[in-house]
Amino acid sequence: MRAMVLEGRDSPLVLRERASPQPGPGQLLLKVRACAVCRTDLHLLDGDLPGIRYPIVPGHEIVGEVAACGTGVASTLGTRLGVPWLGWTCSQCRYCLAGQENLCDQARFTGYQLDGGYADFVLADARYCLPIPESIDDVHAAPLLCAGLIGFRALRMCGDARRLGLYGFGAAAHLVAQVAISQGRECHAFVRPGDAAGIAFARQLGCTWAGGSDQMPTTPMDAAIIFAPVGSLVPTALAAVRKGGTVVCGGIHMSDIPSFPYTLLWGERSLRSVANLTRADGIEFMQLAGNIPLRPTIETFPLENANLALERLRRGGLTGAAVLVT
Repeated sequence: MRAMVLEGRDSPLVLRERASPQPGPGQLLLKVRACAVCRTDLHLLDGDLPGIRYPIVPGHEIVGEVAACGTGVASTLGTRLGVPWLGWTCSQCRYCLAGQENLCDQARFTGYQLDGGYADFVLADARYCLPIPESIDDVHAAPLLCAGLIGFRALRMCGDARRLGLYGFGAAAHLVAQVAISQGRECHAFVRPGDAAGIAFARQLGCTWAGGSDQMPTTPMDAAIIFAPVGSLVPTALAAVRKGGTVVCGGIHMSDIPSFPYTLLWGERSLRSVANLTRADGIEFMQLAGNIPLRPTIETFPLENANLALERLRRGGLTGAAVLVT
């Protein structure tokens, strides 16, 4: 099989021929149909994440069909499933037992500790695979498995906020905006200063307001979600939400947050992060995505052009999400 492999820090992915893996007990072998490209993949390439195992195949927004089953797994060949970021947990620690498996200290993640979907085939723990709504095709389903899921979890942390700010209007934000608007919320999109295309894209999706992240909303927001990995946006967002408002950091990695005056946090404002996802999140969100229905904006690339897709993402040259197809 073909696989795009990261062999070391700060190096491009290399196309390699590998033997197709065989599923062990509790595992599925999936033939990859589509795999979306995530900003976390850039953090992997740049060595921003701790304990990276080289060589590693990135990709954690995978749509595939069951090609083989390991012992103890009853799944029909050809069944379409999604493989998300969370690939395995211990099921025994205080977090797993409390329904917080996303915080498990022993957790393993797809495309980080476990080989991911930038390949023709991928192994996955059957317990962590998610059903895909029949109404959503492969390439449009792929971004839902991280950008959509993490955005959904971040949105829930905003409570019943009616006026919502989204900082960094990329793959996750353009999906969250669709969910929020369907719920009757008002969305404000904050893009890179000068990004006219990003502003137009946000308005096209129904955002009430769109502008640069260096601008302040005319009315304080009830909550804000930061998807851009830019720590300086934290005090900016705190200044833009009302007293009692919430700022949620939606990324796995972010640059350092600069010091800021206590007055920005005072007034019972909350600052919190989103860490990974749970299987319950995935099942609930996939049902919601099929019912709305969510329609990701995508650009497809052949598997061998993964480096090009990643570079386009790094430069902010994508509208919506990039998806690799095999």
